[in-house]
Amino acid sequence: MRVLLTFLILGIFISQGIAQTCCSGGVPLSNNLGLPNDGKGVLVVGLNYDYNNLNTLNAGTVKLDDSSRQRVTNSVLLNVGYSFTDKFAIETLLTWVNQSRTITQFGNQNFTETSGVGDAVILFKYSIPAFLGNRTVLNLGVGAKLPLGDSDILSDQGIQLTADLQPGSGAWDGLVWASASKSLNFRPSTTVSGSITYRFTGVNNAYLNNEATYEFGDEIQANIGFSDQLLVLNTIINPGIVFKYRKAFGDRIDTQEIPNTGGQWVFLRPQVTVQLSSSLAINSRLELPIYSDVEGTQLTPTLRFSTGISFKLPNKKKVLIN
Repeated sequence: MRVLLTFLILGIFISQGIAQTCCSGGVPLSNNLGLPNDGKGVLVVGLNYDYNNLNTLNAGTVKLDDSSRQRVTNSVLLNVGYSFTDKFAIETLLTWVNQSRTITQFGNQNFTETSGVGDAVILFKYSIPAFLGNRTVLNLGVGAKLPLGDSDILSDQGIQLTADLQPGSGAWDGLVWASASKSLNFRPSTTVSGSITYRFTGVNNAYLNNEATYEFGDEIQANIGFSDQLLVLNTIINPGIVFKYRKAFGDRIDTQEIPNTGGQWVFLRPQVTVQLSSSLAINSRLELPIYSDVEGTQLTPTLRFSTGISFKLPNKKKVLIN
């Protein structure tokens, strides 16, 4: 019976393959990690809104002339980081997510929407200042994704929605993260930075009312970027540009790989941060795909936009001493 159910579910995914976006949508967890370590006793808080629109249908690297399907993800992300010492810090990421899928065929429109608390991340970080010389900082981190979000929401017809539309994954994941930054000698206000994140996905053993297991594919993300610091009307502005590479492996149901999942993408991300004060900043960024190569036929990102604020509370003892 379990084998028959597996093939039936795979058949549903194949028949609706171009509606599936397990690898391109969802909550941007590892995409929003990396709060700075500003010294012992400093608390950093960031609140961001993230909009992700997927309205581009690809077969491999080929863009198809089909706009009948659309996925939109709206996320609210709360980052909280605390530095225990100048080297050791902890960071958490809490999420709320709204996802919708629209399919238009033969004049009829099918709209599905879910909302709720998403999964969370906890990351333990270690900073190595003056790594390979002055003006260079290396950060290393390990952590986990906690399955806080619902993963068993039903449709209006009482059928459990597919995993890519659920606010949560129903599984614990492992995370390995590293970042490095270096200020240039000839222009100290210019910084070259990079980061890499690998997510080891776990298995949801209660998928489809405990009738199946589901595992999102492992994921790797790498970023390299440049930023500068400018003084405009007595306000510090940090413009930057980032190239992002993302690879997602295929999802699995009952250990069987699901068609039309997995792929790799390259994005260009212009961004800017405005320092309103020494402790308060506003940031915005726009993410545009410049290369997409998906397995089978999938919706892929068309554009992504995020904006938010961050503030830090310094160590009171240090402030008093200074």
